[in-house]
Amino acid sequence: MTDHPRDRYDEVSHEAAEQAFVDAMAGGRLHHGWLLCGPEGVGKAGFAYRAARRLLGAAPDPTRGPLGSAPGDPTNQLVAAQSHPDLMVLERVTEGSKARKTISVDQARELPGFFSKSPSRSQWRVAIVDSADDLNINAANALLKILEEPPQRGVLFLVAHAPGRLLPTIRSRCRRLSFPIWSEDRLAALLQSRLGLDAEQARSTARAAGGSPGRALSLAGDEVAGIDALVNGWMQGADMSAVIPVAESLKRADGGPKFELILDRLAAAVKGRALSGGPGADAWAELWSSIQTRADQTAGLNLDRQDVLFTLMAELDRARARAAC
Repeated sequence: MTDHPRDRYDEVSHEAAEQAFVDAMAGGRLHHGWLLCGPEGVGKAGFAYRAARRLLGAAPDPTRGPLGSAPGDPTNQLVAAQSHPDLMVLERVTEGSKARKTISVDQARELPGFFSKSPSRSQWRVAIVDSADDLNINAANALLKILEEPPQRGVLFLVAHAPGRLLPTIRSRCRRLSFPIWSEDRLAALLQSRLGLDAEQARSTARAAGGSPGRALSLAGDEVAGIDALVNGWMQGADMSAVIPVAESLKRADGGPKFELILDRLAAAVKGRALSGGPGADAWAELWSSIQTRADQTAGLNLDRQDVLFTLMAELDRARARAAC
């Protein structure tokens, strides 16, 4: 599991966005509303916390990027403890074991009272909405009132994975910062430095993450090692009962990245056999091609991931039998 964005200090998601915010602070042109746009997991919430810490008085630490500050700073310790009086965070609350599907209007209605007060420890009051996509319509209208009558010494950060879903009046009243997906090279470097993955594991995980550092980190570590162990077992002839629970897990809505990672690791193992020049190299080469084809078809035609995995397991059995002849 990855750490919360409020606990990250060394990850600069987008240096140009950070520099734009630093320039706005230095030039006295700080907008009251900031719309942080981009795919989920690219570092928008991390940016919001980094900017909030600086607004709340954390000392700059240029070694950690334009908005960098040190974990030991007293301001940052209050933010990390979720006890800074000048910071308010709106996110979906968890009730029991389930998280709400939306940010409620009752939560959003706390914003006017928060911004009506003067800052107590810093020069600013800051609110983060993570994410604005989770606002229900009444909550969105309550938030709009804040943007229509901007508070003095108040800044609002809206994290938006799909800004097109927001009210046009909310979008028009915010300064927009865009956060693009990360390159595969940058993701691989992050995984190697943060988690110590070897180059091959980092590259395959980065490829499956689709440009999202958050997704890459969630896929990495123990899960990569576990998938490698699965694939090695399948290559040696694991029985179908070991495949069934894995296939079942791919049926979930969030099973896509795991499926892509499994196919990537399986393709790498099969490719090694095909290029080894050993017995059955032709059979392994055919299977390698089939894995690549089925991966493309699954993505393009929205095929059932569970069925595709079972089909590939049958093809793997045949390739292994041909190689043994």
